[in-house]
Amino acid sequence: MDRGILDHRARLLDGAAGRLIEVGAGTGSNFSHYPEQVTAALAVEPEPHLRTLAAAAAGKTTVPVEVVDGVADRLPAADRSIDVAVACLVLCTVPDPQAALAELFRVLRPGGQLRFFEHVQHPSPSRRRVQRLADATIWPLLNGGCHTARDTLTAIQRAGFAIDDHDRYSSADTRMPFPSAPQILGTATRPTNPEGRP
Repeated sequence: MDRGILDHRARLLDGAAGRLIEVGAGTGSNFSHYPEQVTAALAVEPEPHLRTLAAAAAGKTTVPVEVVDGVADRLPAADRSIDVAVACLVLCTVPDPQAALAELFRVLRPGGQLRFFEHVQHPSPSRRRVQRLADATIWPLLNGGCHTARDTLTAIQRAGFAIDDHDRYSSADTRMPFPSAPQILGTATRPTNPEGRP
């Protein structure tokens, strides 16, 4: 399945520069896509085994990546200290997406960018019902707490980010099957004006 999203991972990170934080870095699948313009990367991963694999992946990249223990709603970074934040197939698994997004908003500098690649609720009402049924039963237990029917784009906006652009992809584009489809890939910015956040 990962082969189907390699191009999307590359697009997610294309042009990233400066200090970067990735929440839920997993095994470090994105590290090889970090551009050389990234001066330092903080990869946050709460699961010990995945963190070990991520540390090994960090050793194979030219970008300096520090892999640390942490959770999405308590990020180990100072206020306004990050240029680019990355959420890749993780906001479906966090217990409280709004708390996680509030933390990403906190650590990003004004004008800093959130880059996201996430699977989201289906536009079809009947398929959304299937996703909600899956979320309420066995799906999260089998898939690391994943919830398929979240309206992540709206959640990003509610956290105070301004959406720059985004594209929506189907299973044919990413090889990720329903109910983990569709996906969105895009960028959002923390506004520079104090009134930018609701």
